[in-house]
Amino acid sequence: MTTDGQLKHVVVREYVRDLVAGHAPGSPAPSERELVQRFGVARMTVRQALDVLVSEGLLERIPGRGTFVARPRRVATQISGYTEEMSRRGLLAESQTLLARREQAGPGVARALNLTEGDAVIHWRRLRRADAVAVCIEDAYLNEVLLPGFLQAGMPTSLYEALEARGLRPTWVEDSITADTASPEEAAQLEIARSSVVLRHSRRGLVGDKVVEVSRSVYRADRFTMWIQLGDDSEP
Repeated sequence: MTTDGQLKHVVVREYVRDLVAGHAPGSPAPSERELVQRFGVARMTVRQALDVLVSEGLLERIPGRGTFVARPRRVATQISGYTEEMSRRGLLAESQTLLARREQAGPGVARALNLTEGDAVIHWRRLRRADAVAVCIEDAYLNEVLLPGFLQAGMPTSLYEALEARGLRPTWVEDSITADTASPEEAAQLEIARSSVVLRHSRRGLVGDKVVEVSRSVYRADRFTMWIQLGDDSEP
């Protein structure tokens, strides 16, 4: 039941995710026994798949009863980077640096970072994976003036941890998300068919009034769902 390049627990996880999508809270999820029989995998593999969906808040376990579609959690969406987000979902994040260099800011990047066109910026492009499966390509642009020696220090595992160590972790972000089709180069890097649907995520991260990060990420739509919770502070 698995396909090339996919881990067994990922196949089980995405099958369950698709199966319960749109179901009302409290609806039963397939049991571990059902999934073991359907996919011919070990119970531990099934449990690993369900653990991720529980950690995401999609499913909840009720002792003595089973696993069900979870009720929405009332938790504010946190500002986090890719590594932290994958860890929260119970996935192992990996990154491959495709490019890391000093560049001159183009008009769009300069405007987003509140710089003058031609000012020096750090451009860091990475292929991001989760449980060994390609998930996104991320281009991050950083204000070099705020990050002296960043390139010479060796590229960190987590950008947000590196920014936090310098007292520059974003405390406010502006995000935009659009649907699109993958370019041939993106499709090859993400290991998907040409013209597959992708999500384009743009972010502008600030500390106070200083813009420290501008990023553009391309996510596989079949491997990433973004959760955003909104609320009213006046609610009793």
